[in-house]
Amino acid sequence: MSEWSVTEPKKLSFDGPVQTLHVRIVNGTVNVVGTDEGSARLEVSELEGPPLQVTQEDGTLTVAYEDLPWKGFLKWLDRKGWRRAAVVSLAVPTGAHVELGVVGAAAVVSGMDGRVQVRGVTGDTTLVRVAGPVRVETVSGNLEAQAVTGDLRFNSVSGDLTVVEGSGSSVRAESVSGSMIVDLDAAGAPTDVQLSNVSGEIAIRLPHPADAEVEANTASGSVSSAFEDLRVSGQWGAKKITGRLGAGNGRLKAMTVSGSIALLRRPPAEDEPYEDAPKPRDETPSTGPDSTAGGTTGDTESDNTASDTASDGAAEGRPADTATDKKVL
Repeated sequence: MSEWSVTEPKKLSFDGPVQTLHVRIVNGTVNVVGTDEGSARLEVSELEGPPLQVTQEDGTLTVAYEDLPWKGFLKWLDRKGWRRAAVVSLAVPTGAHVELGVVGAAAVVSGMDGRVQVRGVTGDTTLVRVAGPVRVETVSGNLEAQAVTGDLRFNSVSGDLTVVEGSGSSVRAESVSGSMIVDLDAAGAPTDVQLSNVSGEIAIRLPHPADAEVEANTASGSVSSAFEDLRVSGQWGAKKITGRLGAGNGRLKAMTVSGSIALLRRPPAEDEPYEDAPKPRDETPSTGPDSTAGGTTGDTESDNTASDTASDGAAEGRPADTATDKKVL
């Protein structure tokens, strides 16, 4: 076993293979990025308080405080121990398993193919291009996941969940008061999405055309849907959105007690690259493609208006989709 005690900013390189990474810090930031190299590198750029203990043994690299155990981590509330901070950056093989514990610290993980697990008391977690299964447990920390292709599980008391361009086969989230915004990528396979909340809002943007059995209900909140094939029932108290989209191979289930639920629709794939439209107009100004581009834009605006009208009716005059779109997009 190799061991180091880091008392000041320092850089370390590890010759042996790293298959598992354990990091536990209080305050500050931990950044983990995947690399094609077989070895790992560590940089501690800021450090206040007690030293960090770094060990490498049997393919496991650990960066942690001695008094901050992984077991029972979410119950670690020693306020005296919070008087410390560290900024830690690591480059590890993409297939390594990553386990992070953060108290008041931000965690950023990108480019990993292996399993990722994060436990946090406070502090936000950001995941970018993670292909392996992900599990995040927090008390009040938020989770933002972009282009995650692995199965995602999220449990929190008051933390918010934001998923952008998610294409994993499963998204499961539970929260008490945190909001949930889930944007599913059209390129993904049929997805099993299960969201449960008490008082937080839920917004889900599905690809168009979508393929899922849908069941969404709220006890006292409002509901809105941009899909004509789905049924919205209930006028007083409990409200529900049910139905099948496409062949119904996927599953979408969302439940909240007092929060609102909005089902949004992604534009068709062929209508998304509007930025490419000006290019042919510049190259062939005499052929008049402006009229065609104008017609396409007009059709899109008409579709959005119809969706907004349906959503307004379902939400009793309140344009829930408009506010939620700003968050998602």
